[in-house]
Amino acid sequence: MEYRKDGAKYIASLIDGAVKDGSMRAVVEGYLEISETVIIPSGFTLILRGAHLRLADGVFCNIFRNAGCVRERRLISEPDRDISIIGEYGAVLDGGNYNGLSEKTSEKDGMPHISMNNTLLFVNVEGFVVSGLRVINQRWWGLNFICCRKGLIRDIDFCSDDTMVSDDGTLVHGLSRARYGDVHVKNSDGIDLRGGCSDILIENITGFTEDDTVALTALPGRLESLYAVEGSDGDIHNVIIRGVRSEAYCANIRLLNQGGTKLYNILIDGMSDASLGSPHMDMGGNGVRVGDAHLYGNRHSTSDETFNITIRNVYSRAENAVSLAGAIKNLTLDNICGFDTNMNVIKNDAELSGKVVLP
Repeated sequence: MEYRKDGAKYIASLIDGAVKDGSMRAVVEGYLEISETVIIPSGFTLILRGAHLRLADGVFCNIFRNAGCVRERRLISEPDRDISIIGEYGAVLDGGNYNGLSEKTSEKDGMPHISMNNTLLFVNVEGFVVSGLRVINQRWWGLNFICCRKGLIRDIDFCSDDTMVSDDGTLVHGLSRARYGDVHVKNSDGIDLRGGCSDILIENITGFTEDDTVALTALPGRLESLYAVEGSDGDIHNVIIRGVRSEAYCANIRLLNQGGTKLYNILIDGMSDASLGSPHMDMGGNGVRVGDAHLYGNRHSTSDETFNITIRNVYSRAENAVSLAGAIKNLTLDNICGFDTNMNVIKNDAELSGKVVLP
């Protein structure tokens, strides 16, 4: 398939034209190669009508970013508002061939920060819709949201790179949990909500992800310092996740907060493990994972920082259908089922308090 080489410039021209004529709406079609990031302004709707956008070989850029996130290390106070990226008729965002940038090589030996490998990066957006997309070959996390509010992420299908480095150095398809160190493109999550995200609905998420399919992670780390938003508390709250049916090499859904941030008022309703007979992987580690025994921040969270978590209708063949760690207050688990393995909820010395409902 032949891709239009100036794809990013072409889309930018459509956006510029729609801003000038006041329509604030553009339709993109065809096969386009992306060699620089497409910037989406406030109040804009971009429709990808059967389009296939593929990152060029060797580039270090996102496919999409919001206008207020043009540069790294920029303190932003006013949010961008009302941005929509709508896929129709099988629209695809494609990471193409891996560029070698990883969490381990980030900002080393001339490499940029790993966030340049997000397929989509939104920072400080209030009111957004991202829907109807197939995201494939993501070079790191697919869709990354930092300090974003009042959003809808719906009808997203993923297919990460599933290759491993074999003993003779060649790439082979199919991941094995026994050989995680040999995974070629590591940490290729699907959807990530980072600190400062709230009032978001995530639903109808499918496909294969090398790491977590949906991750809500509130940590005071390097990523957050690069994209600091004035006045943000770094917490994640009021999030609904429903209808996740995926093959996840790590966790289908992950919740994590440490170092003083809060994660609360979270509803997970409907998570199905689709890995049985998968051509991409053998088995995931967790269906739903809350907390972590490993320390990512400067301390673990307290029960006043992780609370009001409801998880129901989980069907998993992973090692742990639900894994709990750390202090959690007001936790409800309902209809947690396993198949091909025994049903299991692993507590990992979790400290549960307040209202606790377990299966």
